[in-house]
Amino acid sequence: MPTCRRKRVLLTQPSQALLDTINTEQHKEVYYLAQTGEIFETYEAYAARMTFYRMKNFQCEVTGKSGLDYFQALESEQQEARTMHSRFPEPLKAAVLKTVQWQVMGRLDHLVEAVYDRFKDRYYPDEKIIIDVQGDKYFARVVQVFPPRPVHIPSSPEPQASTSASPLSSDDEPIHKIAEDLRIPVKDSVAKDDPNRYYYKVQILEEERQPGATKHAASKSSKQNKFSGSLMDVQCRDMGRDRLAFSKSILRRFIRDCVDREPAVASPWVVKPLIAGRYGVNSVMPEEIRRSVETLKKGESDKRKKVWEDREGPSKRQKKLAAEEERINSQNVVAKALAERREREAKEKEEKSLKAREENERLAAEKKKKKPVRYPTEDLDIMIGDKEKKAGMKMKRPTPSRTAMPFGLDNATNEMFLMTWNFLVVYGSPLHISSFTMDDYEAALRHAVTEPVCPLLAEIHSTLIYNLRTVPSKRHAAVISLTDDEENPEHDKEVLGVSIDELTSALADVGNNWERAPLRHAENREGWEESLVGCLKDHATLENFPEIREILTRLCFAPETPEQPVASSSHTTPAVSPAPDSLDILTIPSTPRERYHQLSPVDKLLVLSFMCNLAVSSKAIHAHMESCEEQLTALRKEKIEVNRSKKAFLEEMAVLTGENGTPKPNGADEDGALHDSSELSDVPGSDVDMDTPSGTPSRKPKENRRKTQAKERELARAKQASVKQALAEHRRLDEEVNKLERRLEGIEREFRKLLGAVRVKPLGRDRFYNRIWWFDGMGAASLIGSGGAVQYGSGRIFVQGPSEHDIDLLIRREENIPARRMEEEGAEGMLAVGEWAVYDELESVDEFVAWLNPKGVRELALKNTLAKWWPHIGPGMRRRAADLAAMAKLPEARRSARMKHPGSDISREPYMLWTNRRASNAA
Repeated sequence: MPTCRRKRVLLTQPSQALLDTINTEQHKEVYYLAQTGEIFETYEAYAARMTFYRMKNFQCEVTGKSGLDYFQALESEQQEARTMHSRFPEPLKAAVLKTVQWQVMGRLDHLVEAVYDRFKDRYYPDEKIIIDVQGDKYFARVVQVFPPRPVHIPSSPEPQASTSASPLSSDDEPIHKIAEDLRIPVKDSVAKDDPNRYYYKVQILEEERQPGATKHAASKSSKQNKFSGSLMDVQCRDMGRDRLAFSKSILRRFIRDCVDREPAVASPWVVKPLIAGRYGVNSVMPEEIRRSVETLKKGESDKRKKVWEDREGPSKRQKKLAAEEERINSQNVVAKALAERREREAKEKEEKSLKAREENERLAAEKKKKKPVRYPTEDLDIMIGDKEKKAGMKMKRPTPSRTAMPFGLDNATNEMFLMTWNFLVVYGSPLHISSFTMDDYEAALRHAVTEPVCPLLAEIHSTLIYNLRTVPSKRHAAVISLTDDEENPEHDKEVLGVSIDELTSALADVGNNWERAPLRHAENREGWEESLVGCLKDHATLENFPEIREILTRLCFAPETPEQPVASSSHTTPAVSPAPDSLDILTIPSTPRERYHQLSPVDKLLVLSFMCNLAVSSKAIHAHMESCEEQLTALRKEKIEVNRSKKAFLEEMAVLTGENGTPKPNGADEDGALHDSSELSDVPGSDVDMDTPSGTPSRKPKENRRKTQAKERELARAKQASVKQALAEHRRLDEEVNKLERRLEGIEREFRKLLGAVRVKPLGRDRFYNRIWWFDGMGAASLIGSGGAVQYGSGRIFVQGPSEHDIDLLIRREENIPARRMEEEGAEGMLAVGEWAVYDELESVDEFVAWLNPKGVRELALKNTLAKWWPHIGPGMRRRAADLAAMAKLPEARRSARMKHPGSDISREPYMLWTNRRASNAA
């Protein structure tokens, strides 16, 4: 049984209420865990148990392997049990199990030692052994066992002669019965039933010769085959077992796998019922053994009780003293001895109470001096105290906006929108499509007029169609799926007023040449709508694209009442544009080119999401991902080299600073010293020696002083030159360090771009496991444009609610997490599982960063990551806000422009001005 923290894992039993309910309600639905056979009434209990089983906290009880989940540990135990049972001698199993049945031993190791000593020299019929004949080893099988005769006549010097005359087989007389009783000491069992007096008739087995064997092995094999099949009589001193079949470790595994024991004191080892029935072991405890076990249990209990009473305080002894006092009084024993004893006990009690009081005071003092918590730690263990509140720490997280998401509260559509935009931008290189902002993508999806044509939609669909031509498909898969579904009685006869027969007839001649149709960039990808329908016909089915019927109906049929074209923009339309013909009956056949732009943004996203999911499996995407992995490895190596060079330069700068002091940019101190010792200080007559006899000045001291001053000036010039050289070297090293730092920044940006093509990761998680996403700078997108200009893709920080697993972690905590979330996030800020919200204002992001607590491991990592990318996050959000402000127009002007000149206002929108610079001109 797998163990968790050294305790066996017990299976969950169904509650009595559930059993009673099943008796009355036989069709009640429950949750069944097939691997363990457990039954749960609620999904929460089932999920909690499965989560517990999937934790890497279990250990294989047989091999001792740790770090496994429950099912891995169980499989390891079963595999080891199968291996052990296949190796352990089958004839020996029943004898060993009968020996250990009802044995009372505290440790399993002691039981294994006792059993091993009894059976190491005793063998049973049909057991495969190894015998020693004239120094050579042979494999053999025990055919018959000859136990020693009862000693009635003097034994012959040759034991073989005494036994061979009239052998006793194992069928005539039981063998090794005395040794199988562990209650008999080993010496007595050997004296009564000596294993050295047994004779065994064995048959030598033929050994298969391995190919490529050596000459010596071949000669040994020939000798083995020479004796193959022959019978001979041997004794235990010439016999042995394979160590892989019988050893203390194998015996220990076998016994532990076959027996069990209750946790009570002095409980006997009991063979498991199924195993006992298989090997004929008695499962009913004999009365004699039962009485001896009860006696042992009582003795152990009394012994432990006595030890426990001795450890108890004076209360137990006081009761004993009272009883002793009554007995002494009743027997008229000397009262003086009793009084002295009482006095002694009272002193002992007082001393112990004093020691207990001192111990409590010491523990209280140690508790006050408890070591402080080492930060960072688990975020939810950190409570904001009064000190932090007074310091101005934010208590409540700024509320991220749900309505500012591209599709408002429609969480599923928002997720599709983010996924498809990220896919198209990240894999822009293999798809041959230039990057575009999230705002342009949203506006393009809301583009609802045929003229002017939206170039962004045409390029996106065309490049995906070119990519899906390399993905295997089934011809007319959608038509076949729709036809098969027509036979289903539960399907709708008509969808939007169109039956399946009418739809398949309309699809018959649309997009059949989509795999070869040239969608040229120079011709504005003309015909991409029909190719899109052809692509959907070959790749989509009702199983992988449930909405395919409705979307194909909208692409091939139009309503009877003409629709008014409505130009849309991401800044003037509501969060979700309603489907134009969601309530109309489509009866007039039309073409995909006329009908595609009338699809709702949600339908367009469904189509793009399906195509992106298919494109992931294409060869171009796989090759690009492998190339990114190789470039990531090269970048990691380059980063190590750049950091090593930077460290070397910094060490050189530290050495220069230490030798010459702090380098000064102009060497002012040295120049000052030079001027003080210049020739300007030599005033005529200042060095005249007036003590000469003649009264004439002496020139010799003046000449010496001039020589000294010249040497000082020479030293000053040399020192100044050295300092200037050190300054120049320091300046050169500083420039090299700056170059390396700029290269490290470039490596980080390239690393983010390449890693985004392999796997997209959030910036981090806050204390409540909300995931923080920033999608800019990944894949084909760049954070810096030509000339160092700031670029953005989304220009926002997205927040995603915790996953179901994270919610389980929050529920398991003891404190009231919902109340804490209500206090620190607010009712509007609490996101459901996987729900999306956004920070689209720089002030909100600043407040969110201020709310993060760096004492927590998750929020510290998130705060460091935000600080690392803040030089790109902040300018990107500011530029997006400036672009939105520049494009803002009055709603009345937009409406009037659309009414007078349809399409004239749309052509100047940013998403209409986008061009694909990566477009491939090949047909």
